[in-house]
Amino acid sequence: MKLQEIKSQIIKDLTPTSPSPKLDAEVLLSYCLGFSKTDLLLKRDYEVPSDKEVWLNDALTRRAAGLPIAYITGHKEFYGYDFIVNPAVLIPKPDTEILVERAVDVILSMMDARGENLLTVCDMCTGSGCIAIAVAKTLLEDERVAPDQLPKFTLADISEPALDIARRNAAALLSNHGSLVLSRFNFVRTNLFDAITDAIKYDVILSNPPYIPHSMVDKLLLDGRSEPRLALDGDITLTGDRALTAEGNAADDGLAIIRNLIPQAQAHLAPRGTILMETGEYNAEATAALAEELGFNTQIHRDLEGQLRVVEAWQ
Repeated sequence: MKLQEIKSQIIKDLTPTSPSPKLDAEVLLSYCLGFSKTDLLLKRDYEVPSDKEVWLNDALTRRAAGLPIAYITGHKEFYGYDFIVNPAVLIPKPDTEILVERAVDVILSMMDARGENLLTVCDMCTGSGCIAIAVAKTLLEDERVAPDQLPKFTLADISEPALDIARRNAAALLSNHGSLVLSRFNFVRTNLFDAITDAIKYDVILSNPPYIPHSMVDKLLLDGRSEPRLALDGDITLTGDRALTAEGNAADDGLAIIRNLIPQAQAHLAPRGTILMETGEYNAEATAALAEELGFNTQIHRDLEGQLRVVEAWQ
């Protein structure tokens, strides 16, 4: 079949189930054929090889069942960089880019103030590693930052499959900067800070922890998006049980992980350090209040859609 015929068929088949059938068709065709968007326009009469048709038909079936495009292609652009993803990690979202942007600003200010001393950064609940790696890439592209002044990064997660993806992304996106840069990255499997010794302190702690209320997770996963519940549900305790309120009812505010994360992060924060944490627009103010109860100053940053998104805390 010709390219345009297949594109039209994909759009038709996805229209009942996908909110963006035309975009989905273009992404699948571009990935499968190695074509740019311009190629898709100029090569409408291109005869798609039979083996590519087989792949596209399989991809169409999976997409129609609700599987995200990023899991089908195994890639997702975030902050201008191409990240490897699979169902072991959350798909990077544009809303998280404000966390990267603010982290870069904070780190640059610290580097100016502290001179030659290397900063230390922890990305807790790192998932695909997209936050820490995007921060590092952005710093390395800044003419004020020499590679030998790049901070030391610890990427931590409870999931070993997620850490494997983070390692692959670091290798893919940072290897061109040389072995010195790669040596600045350490990967730790840990339940929050449980496996990180008390003596280790960080100048900056970044985190996009699970913060979705339990009932909202169920609704999100009904569409077959296949993202890991472990990385979404904020109402799970450190032992893996459903969190309870003071009255003994099942918690449903998405803050159970954050209630543990903030004091643990405080214990591992260096003097004059900063915590930057993504939350939902519905519990950002509650997160800031939790930090303030522990003596932090806080500021909430809005995402690209103007929603409360990133809580910044410092003492």
